[in-house]
Amino acid sequence: MLASLGRRWTRLSTRNLKPTWKLLNGRGVSGVAETIAKERVDAVVIGAGVVGLAVARELSLRGREVLILDAASSFGTVTSSRNSEVIHAGIYYPPNSLKAKFCVRGRELLYRYCSEHGIAHRKIGKLVVATGSSDIPKLDLLMHLGTQNGVSGLRMLEGFEAMRMEPELRCVKALLSPESGIVDTHSFMLSLVGQAENSHATFSYNTVVLSGRVEEEKMHLFVAETGSVESRCEGVVAELELIPNLVVNSAGLGAQALAKRFHGLGHRFIPSSHYARGCYFTLSGAKSPPFEKLVYPIPEEGGLGVHVTVDLNGLVKFGPDVEWIECRDETSSFLNK
Repeated sequence: MLASLGRRWTRLSTRNLKPTWKLLNGRGVSGVAETIAKERVDAVVIGAGVVGLAVARELSLRGREVLILDAASSFGTVTSSRNSEVIHAGIYYPPNSLKAKFCVRGRELLYRYCSEHGIAHRKIGKLVVATGSSDIPKLDLLMHLGTQNGVSGLRMLEGFEAMRMEPELRCVKALLSPESGIVDTHSFMLSLVGQAENSHATFSYNTVVLSGRVEEEKMHLFVAETGSVESRCEGVVAELELIPNLVVNSAGLGAQALAKRFHGLGHRFIPSSHYARGCYFTLSGAKSPPFEKLVYPIPEEGGLGVHVTVDLNGLVKFGPDVEWIECRDETSSFLNK
């Protein structure tokens, strides 16, 4: 069991293990047994999406012994591979907010990383468009926010100027963001994985973190194979207890649900969850892409609106739309689906 733990972790037989923690129908933790296999580790990163991979790479480069756990069979299978692959400039966020600072600084670092490591990317620029006079004040606000955030090169265009750049576009005004671009997300993540592994990080896929508890100022993690979670309807039994010095919860859509299963961690530190689903639509049958730049509407509640993106292969996508989701079931939060 948990054979994918790799170099330093021994294959364990589940036949001789008694469960320490058992989740019953998602209602909580019950049952404490006498023994369970335990492993002390240095640093555990939960989730092998782009954030978890970047964290794991940085920790391993700094000399930490890192174990990355993911419920899927490979890295980046959820949000990290289901997005528009856009490198944002940083124009949308309130000045001095962490989002603004991280977006601007992160964009600079990402372009540099891609250039240094041969990751396919292009700084193609973006147009945020006003399709009616009522949108113009909102466009002016975006210009102000972007300028306050230190985004260089922003320029307000009249409709005819924007349509000269993009003949298929129809608008009354547009904000040009030349720092926006696109990136090959899979190649980027593959590079992060390679650098982490070269620094002796270990990846364990098909491995679910069921729960945890704080004990003597350390987080104890209880894990199982993904298959055991998918196959059991009544309860899920932990197969291994990990005792790391450092835990990073990068479980993406399941991060908050997982944090609530960390017993001894105050829930006041866990932000609330608001789930939405979006779909992308591809343009087919076109002899050539109708747009060269990214084209965005005025942002809407819950997202940046249905926008036009062009990927590195010239494929045009429209999306995402927004469908708010009321709740998610416990198994989905285990498997980050």
